[in-house]
Amino acid sequence: MFEGVSSTMVEMYTTDLRARLGLHLDSDPRPELPPATRPAAVLLPILEAPEPSVIFTRRTDDLPRHAGEISFPGGLPHAEDAGLRETALREAEEELGLAPAAVDVIGALPPVHTFVSGILIVPFVGMLAARPALTPNAGEIAEVLEYSLARLAHAEVEVEFPRGDRVYQGFAYEMEGNTIWGATGKILHSLIEILRTEQS
Repeated sequence: MFEGVSSTMVEMYTTDLRARLGLHLDSDPRPELPPATRPAAVLLPILEAPEPSVIFTRRTDDLPRHAGEISFPGGLPHAEDAGLRETALREAEEELGLAPAAVDVIGALPPVHTFVSGILIVPFVGMLAARPALTPNAGEIAEVLEYSLARLAHAEVEVEFPRGDRVYQGFAYEMEGNTIWGATGKILHSLIEILRTEQS
């Protein structure tokens, strides 16, 4: 048991996780794009055993966009992608060496609009029944991080960050010296909120 995380909280984020999420996720997302917005897709990978945990990537410091940030594998669609689901799986394979066959995509969370970059991100939740052998792409990924879902829920705080002429309002997670926030924090919050709301 992790410090500050009760057995009740662990149970909340463990019991029947796949089935409970499946009731709330969109099996066939077709988001409408606001003007001057491009679509993108990410994969939120959840390792099911022994206790559900979420896999993140830390981007390398020399990337042109979101350098050094903690994120989910993903990106913009390619012409050969059959849809955004395939985009998320392809990007996860390119960034992490995660074989699409190892991922059971159970649906999508609500899309997140990044106003600064003009991108609408569709997050797909993928369950991993067994720990995969990951081979991160050194040109894009500096580090692979993994945190218990219950610990992430326990660490969640609402924050306001000044960002240029805007104020970011959202959620942040301090995990062993790493800060998860921004679009990744919003996506993670929507996942946690599904499970939290079910228990209220």
